[in-house]
Amino acid sequence: MYRATVTAITPRSFRQGQILLFAVLTSLSIAVSALYAQATDGSSAPLIKSHGISTFGDLKYPADFEHLDYVNPDAPKGGEISIWGFGGFDSMNPYTPKGRAGRLSNIFFESLLTGTADEIGSSYGLIAESLEYPEDRSFVIFNLRDDVTFSDGSSLTAEDVVFSYELFLEKGLPSFRAVLSQQVETAEVLGPLRVKYTFKEGFPTRDLPETVGGLPIFSKAHYEANDRDFEESSLEPLLGSGPYVLGEVDVGQSITYVRNPDYWGLDHPLMVGRSNFDEITVEYFGDYNAAFEGFKGGAYTFRNEASSKSWGTGYNFPAVTERGWIKKEALPDGTLATGQAFVLNTRKERFQDPRVREAIGLMFNFEWSNETLFYGLYARINSFWENSDLAAEGLPSEAELALLEPLSEHLPDGVLDSEPVMAPTSSPRSSTDRRNLRRASALLDEAGWAVGSDGMRRKDGQTLRIEFLNDSQTFDRVINPYVDSLRQLGVDAVHNRVDQAEAVNRERAYDFDIVTTQFPMGYIPGASLQQSFGSETADISTRNLMGLKSPAVDALIDHITAATSQDELETAVSALDRVLRAERFWIPQWYKDTHTIAYYDIFEYPDPLPPYALGHLDFWWYNAEKGEALKAAGAFQ
Repeated sequence: MYRATVTAITPRSFRQGQILLFAVLTSLSIAVSALYAQATDGSSAPLIKSHGISTFGDLKYPADFEHLDYVNPDAPKGGEISIWGFGGFDSMNPYTPKGRAGRLSNIFFESLLTGTADEIGSSYGLIAESLEYPEDRSFVIFNLRDDVTFSDGSSLTAEDVVFSYELFLEKGLPSFRAVLSQQVETAEVLGPLRVKYTFKEGFPTRDLPETVGGLPIFSKAHYEANDRDFEESSLEPLLGSGPYVLGEVDVGQSITYVRNPDYWGLDHPLMVGRSNFDEITVEYFGDYNAAFEGFKGGAYTFRNEASSKSWGTGYNFPAVTERGWIKKEALPDGTLATGQAFVLNTRKERFQDPRVREAIGLMFNFEWSNETLFYGLYARINSFWENSDLAAEGLPSEAELALLEPLSEHLPDGVLDSEPVMAPTSSPRSSTDRRNLRRASALLDEAGWAVGSDGMRRKDGQTLRIEFLNDSQTFDRVINPYVDSLRQLGVDAVHNRVDQAEAVNRERAYDFDIVTTQFPMGYIPGASLQQSFGSETADISTRNLMGLKSPAVDALIDHITAATSQDELETAVSALDRVLRAERFWIPQWYKDTHTIAYYDIFEYPDPLPPYALGHLDFWWYNAEKGEALKAAGAFQ
């Protein structure tokens, strides 16, 4: 789960996060390089054979490409980069809800297919040399490379691929298991380097080849020999084939990942110019301020600055202003906003009335926060697909209405005949906007929450209470004024700051009123939307924290999954965006379209950077000459 830990957008990366939960699901179309081959599974239907897949268009890179356009193929290997982590960790298994997985703990694993940072909706064979599929995409066959090895030198085969799939199906996160079981009929080993997935009849197949092609692959032999349990947390990672292996671990304090000098994919066209650092270290800190002080003192070398206050006022120390050791840059970020927001737990009876949810949302003053706390650096989020063409705008189009009108009995008020719900605007002069206070008061009055003699609102003898669950010290300055505004409304609002472990456990148990989370969406969304918004996974998913159950949302997700053209997809996503915004289970926060970063002047990066990734842990590299100079100058601890 993505977590906001500071007063700004949590750092984003194209390749970070759990592959299972946050991978972009795309579909198949005939690429320019695709070839027709005769089916080998006994059917007579011709198969399309290709080195990659694209959802609605052609692949950018041909079968014989030498390297990605945005990398430096001559980037030197060596050196170290270090970043910070929040709180602590007690596990190196990112695929179980048990324990707290270390940051980057999915770095060990690769998949059959992988995307790039300069395309939307395309994936290429990594472990898979090629894939074959019929025009209806009812199944896909992956042909594996014969040179792929796990980090212990053992060969990766089709048996490992099917074994990994079965692990996820049997012991993966419950919400993912529920979705995967709807999609895949069988997974078969056709040969030592050949795997076939057959998809269930009636389920839209557009995204499914990449869904299964994006699953991480583990060593079956290592898993069985060490008597591992996929559902249990462990400090010993499963064995993967990726370019990094586990180095030193200081539990709860630091993790070092070491580049594998015998990595099989060093010369693979997708990997040339990447994985350049010999070591990647994560240094953990108990709170944001301690982490910032650690960076100033040289405890780690790269910082994706998420605090607008620090960005605006904090970088006036000698390493920046006098010595020139640290560079401070704002680089373009073309990715979608993360959908960072306060989220209400609608499982709680008092939050099931949309008027109550709207009233609570009215009291968050973004304009005052941005001007007073964030130095004007941010824009308000309105859409789940903010910073993209997928966001709903204006009145519903005829195409949208064709999807929405049959669902009218399940739609919130205003969806069919109004512009999409926008975040309320407020005066920046005061943390409490008086106009919005009056609107919110009227809504609560209408919902039956009357003001008592003590100024608190009650209904049927119950006080309207809201507890903000927060594990970040730096979020205090955002939440506390919000709490004060809600109390002026007559809401018994309290701010409860807890440690990370308690926050995680309470969220997993849905034991909260309101928390900050994120809704990272894809440019080509598909079945993974069920994990965030679907009724079937609402009580088992760590992404559907609000507990949303809506037949209209379920139907629109089905339309998105079944879309066969870009126009169909955009129409269905826009319709879904309208409905989600009208449900008012979130109070959207903020975003920015730049990467605000600070780093010791020992790194270099390609120019220009790709639009969809910063890539500091991926395709940046270490400048040894600069590194030695700063070490000699005493820049690092």
